[in-house]
Amino acid sequence: MSRKPLALATLAAIAVLIPLAAHAQAGPYKIINTVKIGGDGGFDYVTADPVGRNLYVARSGPAGHIGVFNLDTLAQVGDIPGVSGHGAVVDTATGHGFSTSKPITMFDSKTFAVIKKIEVQGNPDGYLIDTFNHRFYDLSHSAPNITVIDTKDGSILGTIDIGGAPEQAVSDGKGKIYVDIEDKSAIAVIDAKTMTMTGKYDLSSKSGGCAGLALDVKNNILFAACRDKNDMVILSATDGHIIADLPIGQGCDGATFNPATMEAFSSQGDGTLTVIKENSPTSFVAEQTVTTPVRAKTLTLDPKTGHIYLITAEYGPIPAPAAPAAAPATPPTPPAAAAPGAPPASGRPGGPGGFRGPRAPMIPGSFSIIVIGK
Repeated sequence: MSRKPLALATLAAIAVLIPLAAHAQAGPYKIINTVKIGGDGGFDYVTADPVGRNLYVARSGPAGHIGVFNLDTLAQVGDIPGVSGHGAVVDTATGHGFSTSKPITMFDSKTFAVIKKIEVQGNPDGYLIDTFNHRFYDLSHSAPNITVIDTKDGSILGTIDIGGAPEQAVSDGKGKIYVDIEDKSAIAVIDAKTMTMTGKYDLSSKSGGCAGLALDVKNNILFAACRDKNDMVILSATDGHIIADLPIGQGCDGATFNPATMEAFSSQGDGTLTVIKENSPTSFVAEQTVTTPVRAKTLTLDPKTGHIYLITAEYGPIPAPAAPAAAPATPPTPPAAAAPGAPPASGRPGGPGGFRGPRAPMIPGSFSIIVIGK
């Protein structure tokens, strides 16, 4: 081979590696374990119960269920069948867990037996257990935005309208709850005692589409991980003033804060985990970008070990679109005009039922739990 083709090949290889090198950033965190657990169904959230030492992984679809894994060994220790939901979380004090399925599923956190089904409105998605007064918050992108449930007996205590789609919520443990409103570039402030929204912090000057939210309780600092500009907006939980704005990866869907290390983490679907260090309540730096498997966009923290848990799967190629049908021999009869204000016959934009084309199939047996640590 001549020198010129070799040089061109080398340059091409470097061109491929430069974006990856620019995205990754050296630091102490790395993938320390990957466990393939397989199984069918979609997935969204993963949640650690650090006291009970369990990890809850909800799978959605016809074969929906909640897998329960030992937080230390990742061996499966339980399963709650017949539950198609986005996630599950436990209130250790009451011994009751809840999944954001429809209806909400309430279960025993020791035996994993289903206690009851709770009918709610809206479309359960995100969730929060608030230990301040032992309530479960069901977050829905459609009204009612938040349904509040007593974790002791599963009774519905009321609903809260925050004027938009909630994505993630955090509690200060003292009666204040913060919820990022994904479609309004804002964070709602909720009084846990009265179950009312008492304020709203505007983030539109910096970003929007915020899907992850974390809280430094000691210093009253919020970390809002946003998709519109791929940034972490850092603001005061006391009055909402913005302190800093740092870059993160693309497609974030979760954030958490470790008070032991004073670090905030955000997980992104582009295959990155961003680590932000809080040096002081007014000084923050993007400390590390950890390379992770793509689509690992949600996370949970085990405060005992400092480990971060992600979930993802591998996908095959997108199927080729079907060939268009042959044109009819005679033009079809035009459909009758719809009544004023009626929705289009095809449903949401993109075709019948909102379908926008073929999706990549999940490779069987590839669903995995990823552990990040030092």
